[in-house]
Amino acid sequence: MNPYLAGILLGLVLLSAMVISGRGLGASGGIKYCVVSLINTVSPSHIENSAHYARYFEDGKKPITNWLTLEIFGLVAGGFISGAVSGRLKLKVEKSPKISVTRRLVFAFLGGVLFVYGGQLARGCTSGAALSGMAVLSTAGFVTMIAIFGSAFAFAWFFRNNWI
Repeated sequence: MNPYLAGILLGLVLLSAMVISGRGLGASGGIKYCVVSLINTVSPSHIENSAHYARYFEDGKKPITNWLTLEIFGLVAGGFISGAVSGRLKLKVEKSPKISVTRRLVFAFLGGVLFVYGGQLARGCTSGAALSGMAVLSTAGFVTMIAIFGSAFAFAWFFRNNWI
């Protein structure tokens, strides 16, 4: 998709989320609600014996019906629709010719693990911290976005051989 059009659409989605739900976007909370629902399905006794997990079910709440969970399902559906519309809905591994598929998948997995860990340390993901924070002119949102791009620029030098 044209990056300028995608940026405008992302801004409209963020604005819509703020108007409709009163909150910005954030994926890490939605993932957390999905995981808690999955744990409840697999081991309800574990949920009952854990003060941390039990709070998600207080007053008859169901985490799977939280709007953040619906956001995650929408992200997945939107990704499939975008791939289908643009003719890119196929199973393949994007990589440099210099590295193997296994190395690419291992690095992608490790990057994902570090991203999730960082999101938990920061108590939120880049969507919530940077995009939603900048949308409400939060200083922390701007600092977060600068840190994201700054660290990506700094680490790119170390990993450039995997792509160039």
